[in-house]
Amino acid sequence: MRTGLRLLIALFLVLGVVSLWFSYREIRSAKQDLRSELQRRAEAAGETLQLTVEERTAEERTARPELQLAMERMAKREQLAAVVLYDGKGRLFAGALSLKDVLQEKPVQVVEAMAKGAESGAFLQLGGQPVYLYALPLVKNGKTIGGLAVVCDASSVELRKTSILRQAIWRVLAQAFLAAIVIFLFLRWSILAPIARATQWVHGLRTGAVGQHPAPGDMDLLRPLTREMTQMADNLKTARNAAEKEAQLRDAAESEWTAERLAVHMRGRLGESRIFVVSNREPYIHSRQGRNVVATTPASGLVTALEPLLCACDGTWIAHGSGDADKETVDARDSLRVPPQESRYTLRRVWLTREEEEGYYYGFSNEGLWPLCHIAHTRPLFRSSDWESYRAVNEKFAQAVLEEMTDTVAPVVLVQDYQFALLPQLIKKARPDARVAIFWHIPWPNPEAFGICPWQRELLQGLLGADLIGFHVQSHCNNFLETVDRALQARVDRDHFRVKRDDHSTLVRAFPVSVTMPEDAGDAEVRLESEQMAVLRELDVEALYLGVGVDRIDYTKGIPERLLAVERFLEKYPLYQERFTFVQIGSPSRTHIKRYQDLIAEVEAETERINWRFQRGKWKPIVFLKRQHSHAEIERYYRAADVCLVTSLHDGMNLVAKEYVAARQDEGGVLVLSRFAGAANELRDALIVNPYDIDQTAEAIRSAVEMNSEERKARMQRLRKVVRERNAYRWAAELVAELCEVRVEGRGDEIAAKLGDSSA
Repeated sequence: MRTGLRLLIALFLVLGVVSLWFSYREIRSAKQDLRSELQRRAEAAGETLQLTVEERTAEERTARPELQLAMERMAKREQLAAVVLYDGKGRLFAGALSLKDVLQEKPVQVVEAMAKGAESGAFLQLGGQPVYLYALPLVKNGKTIGGLAVVCDASSVELRKTSILRQAIWRVLAQAFLAAIVIFLFLRWSILAPIARATQWVHGLRTGAVGQHPAPGDMDLLRPLTREMTQMADNLKTARNAAEKEAQLRDAAESEWTAERLAVHMRGRLGESRIFVVSNREPYIHSRQGRNVVATTPASGLVTALEPLLCACDGTWIAHGSGDADKETVDARDSLRVPPQESRYTLRRVWLTREEEEGYYYGFSNEGLWPLCHIAHTRPLFRSSDWESYRAVNEKFAQAVLEEMTDTVAPVVLVQDYQFALLPQLIKKARPDARVAIFWHIPWPNPEAFGICPWQRELLQGLLGADLIGFHVQSHCNNFLETVDRALQARVDRDHFRVKRDDHSTLVRAFPVSVTMPEDAGDAEVRLESEQMAVLRELDVEALYLGVGVDRIDYTKGIPERLLAVERFLEKYPLYQERFTFVQIGSPSRTHIKRYQDLIAEVEAETERINWRFQRGKWKPIVFLKRQHSHAEIERYYRAADVCLVTSLHDGMNLVAKEYVAARQDEGGVLVLSRFAGAANELRDALIVNPYDIDQTAEAIRSAVEMNSEERKARMQRLRKVVRERNAYRWAAELVAELCEVRVEGRGDEIAAKLGDSSA
């Protein structure tokens, strides 16, 4: 309350000074207006009498009564205090007198007017009364024959000043009183009450009764503090949930990987070393929205899995800066601390020109390696200019990584995906003490297919610079070893999945990437029903069953084949017409590559054709949502869908299948999964199909819709158990653990000594 009292006193003083200042200005203005009015009246009366008097000679005695009468009338009509006429010798000649005694002698103003032959006026005190005296000379035949004095009572000016001052004082008191009430209510409702609720909320957090008190979201004046309190509350809640889950798992003799466990595992493995992650896509993108710069996290399981590693050891993530406001947020080293709320690790951004991005990413990576590795009947396109860009960008990233690792002994480097096949060798040559792993997130084809690439030897040599190469499934490991055996002079140990070349050994292992499981919600079944109705209402579609497909619009995902399967299902089982609607969520990607443009047009055309064939009233069989969706939006469709179709023609893993399973906290829904997706090796309780077999996929849709609740629940429980046990944190832990077991050969001790000398 002391703060409130000080605020009240300060505000009272400020309001008082401001009010008195304006009152002073008002008094001055009113006084000036009243004086101007008195002057106007005096001048008008004086000029009228001047003409009357000058028509007669002041020596004519017969004129005195008439003049006396005229002046009395003027004084009465204009409410003048006095009107006095003086002769040429300064003696009082005639007048309407209320100030007789003080006006017997000629005033100074009259003397000046007669002497100068010009009017004169002044505010003065006559007989203790404030007046305005206006004097005029009387002239006849060019000679001054007398003077005229017009006197107005000026006491009203002083009365008006007193009235305004009194009103100002009352106004200040009233404003201060009202301000005190408003401030008291404001402090009570906008500050004291939210602080009290925040105190209760923090108490609830401390005692574990979080749900009893709401978060202080209405503390607008304390918004920065609110953000920090909310972040602290989220961290505390997450830590408490993690500790509770760990206790439950220990009690059940199970061991689930969590972000906290992964962080502890990393600190134990790395010791004083640090970890460096390299990827094309950055974990945080800064973009401009109006006048504000906003940081967003792309929907990526990679960020979820790897961020705890970097936070645990204050690591560095090196990535291509692609946001339109990325350059505005970095320091002189093109770096910044992330996440934005906590600043736990460093993000180093690498800038690429439009030509470099076109050649390295869209050209060699996505028109060459992508179709080469995904055997999906799209011919890979290889251009020497794209290869040069690919090599140059890999060298640029290598330089950035080496700069970041300058002061780190025995660093751990995790390179992500096919955009950086040359990077492991470049890093290893410069820093033999570094442990380098690359994870290849897409399939590895058979040796004959990979042999199409004109630079297969260079790519393989770059990859074999790593100490560890990771793939999603074992078959991709086998294909890689076979490719190396045919293309290079190297010793391939198939028993231990190891390649030795030029005195350097590379392990090849399968690490199935995964997702994280959200916290279980007790009202999942109730929420499912409401969300399904809400989704159908938003789509403006009437249906009983809902299917969903979520994909980046890519020719490897089998989207046209999926639509044909839906058409065949409705054709074979007309009972489900007007009852089953399939929603295809498609995120446009690489749209300036012609093959992707053609695919979008093909999907749109197929959707329109099938809808034209079957659509009736407010029902239509297919809804195509062609735009980027947030993870939260997609999860709503996962939870609402009776069946999810993942029909990839060829896929390394396809996390959509695992995301659907993770989202089904109600243990409902059925997953239809392509046997050509890596996820099919783990998710065996899905309905496995050959996406090229349209009839088989149509039958799987029917089986999913008609499956009884007991079987549906049992299948989903087993699927969720797999995803829970083999989550993203376990993937990262196993990858790093395997890498840390590698014995690094070379000049590690020598480099450590040099680093020690330079730091000294």
